[in-house]
Amino acid sequence: MTDHLMSTYARLPVQFERGEGVWLWDTEGKQYLDALSGIAVCGLGHAHPTVAEAISAQAGRLLHTSNLYGIPLQADLADRLCQLSAMKRVFFCNSGAEANEAAIKIARLYGHGRGIECPAIIVMENSFHGRTLATLTATGNRRVQAGFEPLVQGFIRVPYNDLDAIRTVAQNSSDVAAILVEPVQGEGGINVPDPGYLAGIREICDERNWLMMLDEIQTGIGRTGQWFAYQHDRLLPDVVTVAKALGNGVPIGACLARGAAAELLQPGSHGTTFGGNPLATRAAMAVLDVIEAEQLVNQATGVGRQLLAGFTEKLSGLDGVREIRGSGLMIGIELERPCGELVKTALHCGLLINVTAERVIRLLPPLITSKKQAAMIVDKVSDLIRDFLTE
Repeated sequence: MTDHLMSTYARLPVQFERGEGVWLWDTEGKQYLDALSGIAVCGLGHAHPTVAEAISAQAGRLLHTSNLYGIPLQADLADRLCQLSAMKRVFFCNSGAEANEAAIKIARLYGHGRGIECPAIIVMENSFHGRTLATLTATGNRRVQAGFEPLVQGFIRVPYNDLDAIRTVAQNSSDVAAILVEPVQGEGGINVPDPGYLAGIREICDERNWLMMLDEIQTGIGRTGQWFAYQHDRLLPDVVTVAKALGNGVPIGACLARGAAAELLQPGSHGTTFGGNPLATRAAMAVLDVIEAEQLVNQATGVGRQLLAGFTEKLSGLDGVREIRGSGLMIGIELERPCGELVKTALHCGLLINVTAERVIRLLPPLITSKKQAAMIVDKVSDLIRDFLTE
């Protein structure tokens, strides 16, 4: 590895050379089963032929013109996303953090429009929204924020999955303009809220005339068994952000909005040089085509249930296992002690996993994962956990 890269990552001792489906091969020719999908990005796995063909064809046609001009593919993708999400308008950018920045700016414009001098956004403990100054302030993780003070003002933090805490803020603050929340907390440890939590937030927002803003950077585009996680609850947010899986590895993010929130950003109030360029939007269109054609949203539901059932059968009641939880192809296995070393152990065994929140083994396999491959994941991860807990 070069010495000229900034030390922003504690990289694992492996470099990948190629991939195919759920499999990766490193520079030494060793094969790995990818149960992480590039952190929920490669929902179609690696080197999907339809996406590869779309990228290649577009690269030979047109990459970039800027948003000074109309981009037909961008308009087509916006139409498609609005059809899938029931939103009205879309702002395209390059990442999840940028999508959340757009949402934060929408909330502030909305608050100022209501006469609030310093609009505030309610955010959650253990959340993760990005690493820009505004999104790391919104993030409920002190380690992400440390050293970057002064932080951005205008955020009120409450416990996740606690409607009463939100109601208490509502009773004591007149400055709130919006709530920003993940339908399932990913980086926070695959925390799945109680049934009715999102519906309760929707009700409070309606009562208080607040915007309900959902960060679906990790949950969106089919991962939980719906195109968007809020669709499990049959409700609509005012703003929803997506990124990760939308481009299957090509950088793209989007902030979707409806109602009053959809009309707030106007020429000069926000923008991006690269966002929604022809290459990224063509790749995203191909991703959506494949997910629909191969019915991968439904597959995420079935394989997710298989994974939960398999882990419950093999690990339930085992000393040292605190909880097994998940939604679709977001699976978290919480142990009673820190288990970060399992990432390297799994790597040695030809398996890619992640540990988040110190004690939670996080699994985010591709949407294309078959039942046979899911069974392999269950067996491999269960064996790793058993060996770890009996050391």
